[in-house]
Amino acid sequence: MSGKNIRVKLVTEIRDSGRKEEMAMSEPGQYFSRGETEVLKFTEHPEEGEPIQTMVTVKPGHVSIKRTGGVDMRQVFQKQLETENLYHHTYGDFHMKTFTDQIEYRPLAEAKQGRLFISYQMTLNHEVTQRHRLTLLFEEESE
Repeated sequence: MSGKNIRVKLVTEIRDSGRKEEMAMSEPGQYFSRGETEVLKFTEHPEEGEPIQTMVTVKPGHVSIKRTGGVDMRQVFQKQLETENLYHHTYGDFHMKTFTDQIEYRPLAEAKQGRLFISYQMTLNHEVTQRHRLTLLFEEESE
């Protein structure tokens, strides 16, 4: 499974009760593809805390995002389904529920720029529900 060097741009939009927060970052990464599975790997460097290794796995109708390092979590997205997991953070463990409204994916094979879009609702510790929109753009780094 040989990787391609890519440039990743991740934009996350969070809304709750009229408030909107947007975060964007750009990092170098790697892209792997095997059969119907595509994997993106990159390291996030938050302003505070330690770097986070992020691995995004895309299969037909199914996306999983695994983060290790500063945080430890795995989120699974399947259209119109709810998934649950634990989120390990410096400050303790949170219970997380994710309901995915929509997944759109355009692989690198089809366009110069690949794109993953997920819109979902996340409930933390059975209390706060926020709407999230995640857009991940990626393209090959030119030599």
